[in-house]
Amino acid sequence: MTTFTYTAKPSGGSLMDGEIQGDSKAAVAAELRRRGLTVMSLEEKKGLPNIGELLEGMSSIKLRDKVIFSRQFATMINAGLALLRALFILEEQTENPRLQKIIKAVRQDVEAGMPLSDSFEKHPIAFDRLYVSMVRAGEVGGVLDLTLERLATQLEKDDSLRRSVKSAMTYPILIFVFAIVVLFALILFVIPVFAGMYDGLGGQLPLLTRIMVGASDFMRSFWFVVFPAAFLLFYGLKRLKNTKTGTETWDKIKLRLPMKLGPIVQKIAVSRFSRTLATLVSSGVPILQAIDITGKTSGNTVIEYAMEAVRENIKSGDSISRPLEKIKVFPPMVTQMIAIGEETGALDTMLHKIADFYEDEVDSAVKSLTSIIEPIMMIFIGGIVGLVVVSMYLPIFNLFQLVE
Repeated sequence: MTTFTYTAKPSGGSLMDGEIQGDSKAAVAAELRRRGLTVMSLEEKKGLPNIGELLEGMSSIKLRDKVIFSRQFATMINAGLALLRALFILEEQTENPRLQKIIKAVRQDVEAGMPLSDSFEKHPIAFDRLYVSMVRAGEVGGVLDLTLERLATQLEKDDSLRRSVKSAMTYPILIFVFAIVVLFALILFVIPVFAGMYDGLGGQLPLLTRIMVGASDFMRSFWFVVFPAAFLLFYGLKRLKNTKTGTETWDKIKLRLPMKLGPIVQKIAVSRFSRTLATLVSSGVPILQAIDITGKTSGNTVIEYAMEAVRENIKSGDSISRPLEKIKVFPPMVTQMIAIGEETGALDTMLHKIADFYEDEVDSAVKSLTSIIEPIMMIFIGGIVGLVVVSMYLPIFNLFQLVE
């Protein structure tokens, strides 16, 4: 038996809270209704978490997990399975323990009479606003299976895009980290050996050598300050980036990054905007709500604020494309295609074409960027190692003068 806490309203009375035991949420809800109570909220009472629950809470829900869930859910609904039966099967076969627990909670809510979209909305860690809004539109329109298929396709596109960018950037990042590790190793362990050799020679060491020896002495003497300070700096910048002002500033900087990074960020943002808005529009979500959701799920505050302007313009009877023309993130081709889509009544089709085009552009740009970054990173590593080696061997060139 499980203990549940509830908030209910008796006929002609005021709200009351209480606890009740039952085998499931559906059974408890039925018992409360039998007592003449209108259930306002019903939740399983939480005790102290055990080690298994703590480990489960630490597990994340990857985008790939949500893709598999959505695709399987759509297939089952399309095959004619009852909603509860489909949720039960998904609960049994989902490998991610955290997602499995959420699906169980969703199934119990649906058993208690709650709409599927409202139950999803209670778990934002797994189902964001985009997901909930599309499921709600699918429920209202009676096309839940089609909506889930569109969601699965949308998530698969997002997952594919992230994987391609992550895969392309993994090697350069590893090279950069390796270069930093080599630099610290040379400063902390190699330079002191040479410095000890020079101590007995006397004379004035070259400037570059003195700088390297000084940096090595400082690092070795104050390592307990340098490393925590570096960590605190990194942590502080990360916290600053998560603030509203920091996020806005970082989003603007990303669009202006050199070495083609800025254009790649722009293309990713445009692709995600187009795919999300197309999926929402084709699923029957009202246009004002679709634009609001698109802005908040775009991942870039520049687009989010642009969507606010678009929303206000639509309220006053204007088009979607006109305010987008004023935003530099959206190239002229995008705004023109959106305008054509509005004129022809095929906005979702045009947006899907824009998303397909820019996803291909991102793949091409990322491959091109990788070919440029790799030699640059190799030169960077060679420059670091070479600088240290030259600084250490410069005194050797003047060794006879130092001996004299």
